[in-house]
Amino acid sequence: MKNIKPDGKNLRFLSIIFCALCFYHFSFAENAHSNSGQQAPLLMAHYMPWYQTPDVSGYWGWHWTMNHFNPETTDDTGRRDIASHYYPVTGPYDSMDDDILEYQTLLMKLCGINGVIVDWYGNDNYNDYGALNQATGKLFTWCQKAGLLFSLCYEDRTIKIMVENGYIPKSQAITKAQQAFQYVQANWLIDDTFLRINNRPVFLVFGPEYFTSSVDWSTIFSVLPNSPLFFTLDNRLSPIATGAYPWPPMWASKNGILSRTDLDNYLTMFYNRAASWELLVAGAFPGFNDIYKQAGVSAGYGFLDAASGNTLKNTLDKALQNDPDIIQLVTWNDYGEGTIIEPTREFGYQYLEIIQQRKKAVIDTTFSGIPADLELPLQIYNIRKVYKNNPTIQSRLDVIVNLLYNAQTDSATGLLDAIFASATQQNDIYIKNYPNPFLKHTTITFKISNPAWVNLTVYNILGRQVAILLDSHQETGTHFVEWNTTDLPSGVYFIKMKAGNSVQVSKCLHLF
Repeated sequence: MKNIKPDGKNLRFLSIIFCALCFYHFSFAENAHSNSGQQAPLLMAHYMPWYQTPDVSGYWGWHWTMNHFNPETTDDTGRRDIASHYYPVTGPYDSMDDDILEYQTLLMKLCGINGVIVDWYGNDNYNDYGALNQATGKLFTWCQKAGLLFSLCYEDRTIKIMVENGYIPKSQAITKAQQAFQYVQANWLIDDTFLRINNRPVFLVFGPEYFTSSVDWSTIFSVLPNSPLFFTLDNRLSPIATGAYPWPPMWASKNGILSRTDLDNYLTMFYNRAASWELLVAGAFPGFNDIYKQAGVSAGYGFLDAASGNTLKNTLDKALQNDPDIIQLVTWNDYGEGTIIEPTREFGYQYLEIIQQRKKAVIDTTFSGIPADLELPLQIYNIRKVYKNNPTIQSRLDVIVNLLYNAQTDSATGLLDAIFASATQQNDIYIKNYPNPFLKHTTITFKISNPAWVNLTVYNILGRQVAILLDSHQETGTHFVEWNTTDLPSGVYFIKMKAGNSVQVSKCLHLF
């Protein structure tokens, strides 16, 4: 639980003035803790629980298809045709998959995120709201295991949709919302995992889009034993809301582009308004690139350039400068809108590395996470899938996961290395590439005599790693891997193949 000083409002206002006066004379890191006496801000990832796949739910959900894309179709790289410009390193997943939830909560812990704010559509069995609620409940369980905090961003437009489509009469709208929060009280608020400040639960609303009156929200929240700390989008709904929170202002786009200047102006105005609020929920985001136009859903909202990670860095730094109580990371996994900080093929781990670095350097100097830690959850996820019918390995992974949840990374890494060694057999292996020498690309052929976890890594003549071409379980037989070297200088390279306990190195020559 986070304690806020009684004079926090005045302290925040003075802190903002102090930061403004000193900004050009001191480094950002030196001024980031101007909130002397208050705890560091909580990093909360805005989370979407709305994905379904055939192997778990029995079908491809709308958020992977948008009734336009076909995930059963794959390209030459194995990428499925999904409703996103970006692709998760795990491939498209199901929000009810325990292995995915373990993977995601591990990543959050290892990069320094404190918890999740789940986009919540209520608990009605209408449209896909029931399925989303079920996935939200499962995520809550994993947050308990991981020691992560949990909160909700309620989508009150669900009430609007139910009224407009005749599912409920308008006269029952408030009652229906009250029932939703009674469900929250009975299932989640009873646990310490739910985010509270000064013993008051924290809720966000995306909007509001239907209940636009403070009186309505007072009536809705009257069914809860403690009045919540309530935050609305962009502007504070007074007097019921404690404050508001920012979101990528795509409405400010010009010709489909949200410029850095317009983004900065929006955030400056938001934080100026927030200076007088009791509590501040700040926001940081990596970019915005929705797929709606390509899917035929809408004209789209526009594009905010990720700028090689600088958009996340800048919005996160701006948030930290304003002495927030919570920083909402927008978002963990909204693939439709392209605001994803979890690892993807396109951006790798760079967003989590940025968060991890800020956590260690600015927010909590005792935090010990390093970039290499972030690769462990994917290794665990892959082993879970490959050896799903091996109870011995699954039990060992359970131990490793608990160690990682408790920041015992060295012990976990040692046990994980032991699993790799014990789960594979000695192999007769063979590797070569053709053509060799080669110009822009070459095909690597390798053979293994037993099923094994195979890693193909390329090093330059100085022994520096330049590429990981393969890191997955492979069956007995001959396999082919394409290596595109367009961006590499000419020279001698070494392809190191590890299959189980067996290692072989092949030398090759790349020419312009």
